[in-house]
Amino acid sequence: MNRGVRLAGMALGKDYTGQDCSLARALEIVGERWTLLIVRDAFYGVRRFTDFQAHLDVPRAVLAARLQTLVEAGVLVKQGHDYVLTEMGRELWPGLHAFARWAERHVRAGVPTRLYLHAACGGRLDPDGTCPECGGVVPPQDVETRPSADRVPLRDDPVTRALGRPRRLLEPLEPSESPEP
Repeated sequence: MNRGVRLAGMALGKDYTGQDCSLARALEIVGERWTLLIVRDAFYGVRRFTDFQAHLDVPRAVLAARLQTLVEAGVLVKQGHDYVLTEMGRELWPGLHAFARWAERHVRAGVPTRLYLHAACGGRLDPDGTCPECGGVVPPQDVETRPSADRVPLRDDPVTRALGRPRRLLEPLEPSESPEP
């Protein structure tokens, strides 16, 4: 089933038929609007549908469809009410980090919104995910994230509040940070 969006009377598909390219195949899974932000939030510890929705302000139907696609592709697994990154999903971390650092340099004029540090030594990760202090590639579970000093939150939801404090990637939001309605 090809779920597309309408643009000027044309349906845009989500596949790249005729593109014999690994990047095209990856975009079929993570290339739709909101999808990479959902994956980013999963790295931040978001696990509940309501928290994804509150933090991203994404329509419920769109969020449900994107989560279903990520589960079907094996990027996330559903465990009860929680959506958790699989090993395959965790492998997206270097690309997400590199993409965010690229945006800092070329879109945000060198101003980061978040810092990504090696939790063991405090070194700020290079764009390729290595720690300049230790010299090794840092896996996501060993990355501490914190807001940059000049960051002013634009939102006030449980995820934004939780991200206002230093925390490790993949650390689940605590129930007190993420109340269910």
